[in-house]
Amino acid sequence: MAFTGASTALPTVEYRDPVQILEPLRQRIPFVFASPHSGTDYPAAFLSGSPLDLLTIRQSEDSFVDEIFASAPRLGAPLLCARFPRAYCDPNREPFELDQGMFEDTLPSYANTTSLRVAGGLGVIARITAGNKEIYSRKLTFAEAERRIRECYQPYHAALKAQIDRTKEQFGHVILIDCHSMPSSVNASCLGHHRQRPDMILGDRYGTSCDSAVVDIAERLLRDLGYQVGRNAPYAGGFTTQFYGRPVDHVHSLQIEINRALYMDERTIEPRPGLASLAKDMAALIDGMSAQLDLI
Repeated sequence: MAFTGASTALPTVEYRDPVQILEPLRQRIPFVFASPHSGTDYPAAFLSGSPLDLLTIRQSEDSFVDEIFASAPRLGAPLLCARFPRAYCDPNREPFELDQGMFEDTLPSYANTTSLRVAGGLGVIARITAGNKEIYSRKLTFAEAERRIRECYQPYHAALKAQIDRTKEQFGHVILIDCHSMPSSVNASCLGHHRQRPDMILGDRYGTSCDSAVVDIAERLLRDLGYQVGRNAPYAGGFTTQFYGRPVDHVHSLQIEINRALYMDERTIEPRPGLASLAKDMAALIDGMSAQLDLI
């Protein structure tokens, strides 16, 4: 991945270890699991500079998703987790997907200021929380955004690319599972024929980021485990799914969104008993997909 823009002198580093990589003793399966939105290491300066309380800001997290997929290393695949929170820097965006209205200085020409995600307040530096609350009470500078991209975003994607490349070199192909959670509430118009949000939504960018056989296997296994499963609506996969998914090059990328009502109190961000059984079922999913790779 190429990152455009000149380097500038920046203040002291906030994150010296922005990415956690949990690796198996020996990688036995051609999978890489990634959790970009479960990070909870909030910089003190970021929190003190926001008018919002921590609980409100944390509504943007995919809370506990790293725990839900924690079995991956034991089953033979690496699990990569962002330590930094999504509200601070979102690695599931283009590297310079920025909202000019958030900044006091003019953004460089290479910034993408016109995407739908930016328009919705959810660029690489988010303007709002998932609950539609304004995160900042002041304008930021581009140097602040560039610092977060350099210290958080770039190390995350460098680590993810390294895991993908290494896995493909070892096995000849790789399946990236990008792990997310979704709020249980939803505008029904987003769900097509579904009357309520499914338990899981599989996103493959409408068939472009992942071989259909991979998605079919995942959907069948999840349904066999008792889950209601949807595809691509309203989540078809974000930047990561689109950027890395190249089935023609034997790199498959599949996003999994899990309904938070299955395992947590969405108001207090506390786990519920369902978390343990969900984690057990995700281990079964990994095992099941690994056992059926000959169908891909």
